[in-house]
Amino acid sequence: MTSPAQQGNTVTDEFAGKRALVTGGTRGIGAAIVERLTQSGARVAFSARSVPKGAVSELFIQADIGTASGAETIARHVEERLGGVDILVHNVGADGGEHVPLLTQAEAVWQLVMDVNVLGPARLDRALVPGMVERGMGAVVHVSSLSRSMPNMNRVPYGSAKAALTHYSKGLANEVASRGVRVNSVTPGFTESDWGRSFVEAIADSTGVGYEEARRNVMEQIGIPLGRPAHPGEVAELVAFLVSDRAASVVGAEYVIDGGSKPTV
Repeated sequence: MTSPAQQGNTVTDEFAGKRALVTGGTRGIGAAIVERLTQSGARVAFSARSVPKGAVSELFIQADIGTASGAETIARHVEERLGGVDILVHNVGADGGEHVPLLTQAEAVWQLVMDVNVLGPARLDRALVPGMVERGMGAVVHVSSLSRSMPNMNRVPYGSAKAALTHYSKGLANEVASRGVRVNSVTPGFTESDWGRSFVEAIADSTGVGYEEARRNVMEQIGIPLGRPAHPGEVAELVAFLVSDRAASVVGAEYVIDGGSKPTV
């Protein structure tokens, strides 16, 4: 999907001179965020556990944010290559891949989702946000999930971790807002990213139906009034707004982008 920046509807140098870090930035929503910020002039470092195919940018960091050493590696890299960051987007996420009833979830899955979705962002914030505070400016976005408020019996650990991340994001926002750093969260619903497609493929395989039928079944189960999943570029555009000066008064907010799926309660 063509982004507004590509269409010429957004100032292309909006982030000129800005330094950014996007975790989980090699695929799906993360890659779209990296592209969107780069298009508008930012120097963007990005991390992932695996090296992406093709040419690798000097600003790519291979590290596992779910470990203390991985978070330290990422923080050290951006300090050495960029001298700190002005924009920090916590996009990385993990659900453990074990979609089974709650009472049979393995201990390792619980530990993994908390390490990646909660402790990883908290560690990076502790390493990088103080620099923002010292400079009196900066923007942080935590990417949560609609699962945080719509429990699925097969993904409760993931939803619980994302709920904790959203709570943490609001607390950090309140703590650093008066010192020039804005923190907000973005909560996508079902998004047709690499992960979204792999999720549908897994359902198709387990139920013996084709991809399109599995996709329709997922959307019917979730309930998407818009009639389609979100696109990664749409989530990236929302993130770009929140880290820009256009959102100068937006602090501690949670922006849901789900096609209308979330109930009012």
